[in-house]
Amino acid sequence: MAMTTARGATALDVEGLRMRYGTHDVLRDVTFRARHGEVVALLGPNGAGKTTTIEILEGFRTRSAGRVQVLGTDPAHGDERWRARIGVVLQSWRDHGKWRVRELLAHLGAYYAAYSTELIRRPWETGELIEAVGLTAHAGKKIKHLSGGQRRRLDVAIGIVGRPELLFLDEPTTGFDPAARQEFHDLVRRLADVHATTVLLTTHDLHEAEKLADRIVILAEGRIVADGTAEDLARRMAGEDEVRWVRDGRRFAAMTADSTRFAHRLFHEHGDAIHELEVHRTSLEDTYLAWVRRTTEAAR
Repeated sequence: MAMTTARGATALDVEGLRMRYGTHDVLRDVTFRARHGEVVALLGPNGAGKTTTIEILEGFRTRSAGRVQVLGTDPAHGDERWRARIGVVLQSWRDHGKWRVRELLAHLGAYYAAYSTELIRRPWETGELIEAVGLTAHAGKKIKHLSGGQRRRLDVAIGIVGRPELLFLDEPTTGFDPAARQEFHDLVRRLADVHATTVLLTTHDLHEAEKLADRIVILAEGRIVADGTAEDLARRMAGEDEVRWVRDGRRFAAMTADSTRFAHRLFHEHGDAIHELEVHRTSLEDTYLAWVRRTTEAAR
């Protein structure tokens, strides 16, 4: 039977996820959801539990407690047909050095073709996939002759060769130059917007998370401490903006939770005497660091 991927339907459903090693809880009551076609960034400092969460969702690690549904299936019991609907891009590339780029991707794509009558999506055509990840000029090269950035693009191609419904990306743009990073961001948005692919992304690049993600989930000390859009998180954090201005030749600065109202009041009181007004708004990075710091201090 063909699987459906209606946009907006739940692709990931995690409730009360817990992971314990001996007496140490790595994950504590982790709960979140992701819809088809949604890009979710999972942020957190090293040791927060991101990798463990991803490995449980991928079916590579057995959880201690909680309920997990990935594309309607408990990953602990996912079969080959279920795995064919999922793509994974790990931090390190696979050593297929003797293969040529086109040969390897065509070979891997053939595995997914076996499920094409049962799944709603067909694998990428090899040439189309190579173009999508920016490797057209290197399609005939042996993989051992690719640069680090080119190998990283190949990692991405391997992860999406089956045109997955759900894609796990673990630090995907490591080693990318700015142009390659922009091309990759465009590809991720196209997968989500055009193909309704759900993307769960882990990254330490806050600018990347803010640019790509529809929602951001922050994990700290094994718990989810925030879940929302970048704007939502900044608003909920109630971070203060910095306002700077010049009046009568003197420079001033103030912190305020409502920079718009503050600026209006300045002009109301001083009019044309206000010059060089600047507003520095609370960034995602400010919000993220504040949430993590607050959680870490509370756990001590």
